[in-house]
Amino acid sequence: MTDKILFVDDDSSILAAYERQLRKKFLVQTALGAQQGLAAVSNRGPYAVIVSDLRMPGMDGIQFLSHARQVAPDSVRMILTGYADIRNAIEAVNEGNVFRFLTKPCDPNTLAKALAAGIEQYRLVTAERELLEKTLRGSIRVLTEILGLLNPEAFGRAQRITRYAKEIALEMGISKVWQLETAAMLSQIGWIILPEDLLKKIYKGQALTKEETRLFNTHPSIASDLLAHIPRMQGVAKIIAYQEKRFDGSGLPRDARRGKDIPLGSRILKVVLDFDALEASGTQGTKALAVLKERSGWYDPGILAALEAVLELDQAKYELRDVSVRELGENMILAEHVRTANGLLLVTKGNQISRPMLQRLRNFASTSGIKEPIRVLIPLTGRIHTHHLEDRPEGGIRYDTEGPLRR
Repeated sequence: MTDKILFVDDDSSILAAYERQLRKKFLVQTALGAQQGLAAVSNRGPYAVIVSDLRMPGMDGIQFLSHARQVAPDSVRMILTGYADIRNAIEAVNEGNVFRFLTKPCDPNTLAKALAAGIEQYRLVTAERELLEKTLRGSIRVLTEILGLLNPEAFGRAQRITRYAKEIALEMGISKVWQLETAAMLSQIGWIILPEDLLKKIYKGQALTKEETRLFNTHPSIASDLLAHIPRMQGVAKIIAYQEKRFDGSGLPRDARRGKDIPLGSRILKVVLDFDALEASGTQGTKALAVLKERSGWYDPGILAALEAVLELDQAKYELRDVSVRELGENMILAEHVRTANGLLLVTKGNQISRPMLQRLRNFASTSGIKEPIRVLIPLTGRIHTHHLEDRPEGGIRYDTEGPLRR
C-alpha cells in the first residue's frame, strides 16, 4: 500500500469510520473540512485519490475539488455525499472533474471498488506523464546527440537555445517545461534536408540567395511535420512550426496568428534563436539584446525582459579557463569551437559537455588528435573534483552545483 487516499469531511466521526473500514486495504488519511483538506493536498501529498463530502461549511466539495485539482492535477477526485441530485452531479463533473459520484450510505464493498478503480486510474495518469516527461524526453535526447555526431553545428545551436529557453522559462515562473525543452532540442532537425553548400553559407554568416532563403525557411515546417506523426508530440510540433513567427504576426508561417495567439513556446524560441544567431555572428550579450529590442514588433516584450534578467544573473558566474582534453568534464560549457588537429570541426562553442560528447572527444584525441588547450566556462560556485578521466568511469571533472547551468 503505497498510494495514499485522502478523505475530506466536516464530520470527524464519519472520517474515523472511513479509517476503520478501509485501513486494512488502503493507506487512508483524513482532513476535517475543506481548508484542512487543501493543506493536506499541498503538504502531505501526493494522493492517488481524494474523496470529499459535498456539503461542507465555508467551501463545498465541488469548490474544494476544483482547488485541489489546481494543486494536484493527477489525483483522482471523488464525491461521497448524502445530498445527491442531478444538478450536483453535473456540477461536480464539470467543475471538479470528478471520477466517481457516490451517495451515502455507501456499501463498503462498493466504496472499496471505487477506490481501487481510482488508484488504477491514478497509476495510468502518472505512468503516462512519466513516459512523456522522462522516457520520451530521454529518447529524444539520444536522438539529438546522434544528430550532434552528424551535424555538430545544428546540434550546437539546439543545445544553446535549449539552455536559454529553460532559463527564460524559469525566470517567467513556467513550471512544466518539457514541451518547451523538447521543442528547443528538436527545433533544428529540419536542417537535415538542407544541402551542404547552403549549410556552409549559413555557418559563415554569408548572404543567401532568394532560392536559398526559401529553402532554409522550410526547415521549421519540415521538423513540425515529422514530429506531428509521433503520439503526444503535437504540442511540440506546433511550437516548432511557429518558431520563426514574429509577435506582430509577420514572419512564418503566413497566417492570422499574432501576439499571445502564438504559442508561448514559439515566442520563447523566436527570441533565443535570434539572440543565438547574433552571438554566433559576433554580437555578444547585452549588445545582442539591444539589437533585439530595436526590432519593433518582432518579440514578446515579456520574454525580452526575461532574457535581460537571465543575462544579468549570468554576470560573473563563470571562470574562463583553458584545459586539456584530459581535464574536460561533464557540464563544462565550451567557450570556443573544438577542432581536430587537422581543422575538422567536432563541437561548436556554447555546447555543454555531455558524457557521449566527452567520450567522442577522448576518442578523437587518441586517434586524430585535438587542438589544445580547449577554452571552457566553469561555474564559480562549483566545487571541482580533479580526477583524471581514466580515474573515473564516467570521466572528467564533476561539479556539485544546483540548478541549470547558465552561460
